[in-house]
Amino acid sequence: MKVSARNQFKGTVSEVRPGSVYTEVAVRLQGGDTLVATITQESAKALSIAAGKPVIAMIKAPHVIIVTDFGGYRISARNQLAGTVTEVKPGAINSEVDIELKGGEKIAATVTNESIEALGLRQGQAATAVFKAGSVILAVAD
Repeated sequence: MKVSARNQFKGTVSEVRPGSVYTEVAVRLQGGDTLVATITQESAKALSIAAGKPVIAMIKAPHVIIVTDFGGYRISARNQLAGTVTEVKPGAINSEVDIELKGGEKIAATVTNESIEALGLRQGQAATAVFKAGSVILAVAD
């Protein structure tokens, strides 16, 4: 599959929670982390989403927020994947930051250079990739 979403994770549906409009889908990644996607009931039906089904979860890099210190706050974003910064690739306005998760998978975030500086992001630093469940797109094989 060729898509523009840089972050593509193979995983298995571990739980499906239908709601009145959206269905919440928990996906266990190969490295052991779990992420949550919210998709319409129509999409869940069209993709035959069920526990045990292999899926690919995709998240565009600009949808990923990097947190280095929660400062005692909890946030509403369901997906909070902790890891270590492996690379900061500077650009003219934005930079790409790669974070390696505990299972060895990597997630990329595109953030402003001001944010890189404000967070003091550097290789080896602990960081958490945060994104909303609605930012996750699921794909299945035919």
